[in-house]
Order: sequence, then structure tokens, then C-alpha cells
Amino acid sequence: MTTRSALVVGASGIIGNTLAGRLAGNGWQVHGLARRPLTDLEGVHPVAADLLDTAALGHALQDIRPSHVFITTWMRQPTEIENCEINGRLVHNLLNALRTAPLEHVALVTGLKHYLGPFESYGKGNLPSTPFREEQPRLPGDNFYYTQEDEVYAAAEKQGFGWSIHRPHTVIGYAIGNAMNMGVTLAVYATICRELGRPFLFPGSPEQWNNLVDITDSRILAEQLEWAATTPAARNEAFNIVNGDVFRWRWMWSQIAAQFGIEAAPYPGHPTLLEEQMKDDTAAWADIAAKYGLRETKLDRLVSPWHTDADLGRQLECVTDMSKSRNAGFLAYQDSRKSLLDLFARLRQSKIIP
Repeated sequence: MTTRSALVVGASGIIGNTLAGRLAGNGWQVHGLARRPLTDLEGVHPVAADLLDTAALGHALQDIRPSHVFITTWMRQPTEIENCEINGRLVHNLLNALRTAPLEHVALVTGLKHYLGPFESYGKGNLPSTPFREEQPRLPGDNFYYTQEDEVYAAAEKQGFGWSIHRPHTVIGYAIGNAMNMGVTLAVYATICRELGRPFLFPGSPEQWNNLVDITDSRILAEQLEWAATTPAARNEAFNIVNGDVFRWRWMWSQIAAQFGIEAAPYPGHPTLLEEQMKDDTAAWADIAAKYGLRETKLDRLVSPWHTDADLGRQLECVTDMSKSRNAGFLAYQDSRKSLLDLFARLRQSKIIP
């Protein structure tokens, strides 16, 4: 059999890191593209490139001819119009640079903002009912997920490859320096609370505290990405992807607290934003890192309070339907508590937290 060749775009992030490692372990030839690519992923060939620099991108990819491309990256901008312009251009430039490659499949990872709207109007307006289903129509207005999808559709029509779109909920996985990283943020927050004797307060809304929710382990997302890229029934389809269970944060919060040897503080009944709670913790984290000999002393490399606040502050239930991919043959399941506990164990092993 011919070895499949993958280009993982965003290979240093939560999703790309996990996916690149999985594909390499399954015998794929893997190139991992990032502006600052990791060099310690076994079996993954690093590719340094800026997707906005077309000349440099073309040079970086001139000798790489992947059969499969996995797009797991984006760049946050001040407004959604700018998000659409920049993130649409990322996808356009990439696929244009690969226009002569023997592409069979392009996978794009987006997320639940497909159903909830962009950051500027997140969770507002006339939203679809939960659980979210793939056939629900797009929301009106600008949304860079839609722009990225349209770039994939247009290139597929020109170049003849198949595609898949993947819509995870909050992704839990290992990555450092990532802009959307709830799992690591909560681990660092819990560590600070323990070390400084502060209350471990759930920062989100009553709706998120009390209602059902789901999350996405980066490992199950990577599994679905590989499945969709190699399964005819998944060609040219969009799929939700979550772990397959549901929970309430009022239960999960105590489970997290127990892993750090602390008590979960009583919920005050209103949001207590992490951005506010952690705004003066830079020096405290540097002291904690020095005390325990941790690898990363810079707090802003580890936490993304704004993103965690956005996820946990939603004033509506967020539950995702998985029937479409189940019916197509994707039956993987992941226990959500184990997603978080496995991440915490890896962070300790890697000396990111004590």
C-alpha cells in the first residue's frame, strides 16, 4: 500500500499536536506546519511557514505533496470582519499553494461558534435549539468559520479533492502557548488557588453551572479526523464531534478540585471571571514555577482566561448531537472526566504544573 501523506496545519496547537502524533503512530508520513513548529514530535517533519506570507509559504511547501491536509489553525483578530478576512485568507493561501499537489482530502476544524455565533455576538440572537445538529442553517452575519468553509468548498470544486468539516465543542488537550486552552487554564488556576490559599471558584454563569454540557477530547477529535479522511461515507460532510457523554459543571468542578487536593468553593450564583481573578497572578506563577522547578514561568503562555470565561459564561445550554457521524460508522467514545484527569497527569509529568 502507498503510505498516506498528511500535512497537519497548526501542528503546535492542541488539535494539531494530537493529530500529528496519532497519524505518525499509524504509519502516515506526516509534515507538521506552524509558524514555530515543534521539533520533538516523533515521526513528524516540522515545516515553518506563515500562512499569510504567500511567497514564503510556497517555498516551504514546494517539495511537499500531501494526499491529505488537516487545517487546525486560526488567528484571532479584533473584529469578526477582520477574523473573516484573515482566517479566510489563511485557508485560501494554503490550498492555493497546494494546487498542484495530489490532494485526496482536506479536513477543516471549526467549532460550535458555527451554531452560537462569533465572539462579538456569541450566544445572542435567534440561535438554533439544542442539541446542535449539522443540518441547522448558518446564522446571519459575519462568521469566520463560514468563510473558511467556503474557501474549502471553492478549492475542492476546482481541484477535485474531498473534504470534511469538524465542529468540536471546548477542546481538552495538551498544548502550550495556545489561545483557546480551557484544560490547561483550569489546571493552572487550581494550582494557584492551592498554593495561595484562594477559593477555587467556578467562574461561569448559573446556566453553565446547572445545565448539561459536553466537551471534546483532542484525542477523539483526532480519531474522527483520521476516520473522515479515509472513509468514503464521510466524504464531503460536516460532523459534530464531542466525547459522547454529558455532565454538569457543578459536579465536574468538585472532581477537578479533588485532583489538586483542594475543596470546590460554593458557587456564588453569578460569574466571577478568571480574567479578573488572575489579572495579577503573573508574579505568583513565576514564584510557583521556581519553587517546583516547572518548565514554563510565564503565565500568559499557559492560560487563556478570556476563552475560558467565554465558554463557561454562556447563558444557554450547549449540548451537541452526534447522530450523523454515528450513523456513518464513527462510534468512538471518551469519558469527559478522564479527559481532564489525563490532561492533568500529563501536565504534571511534563513539569508544567507541580
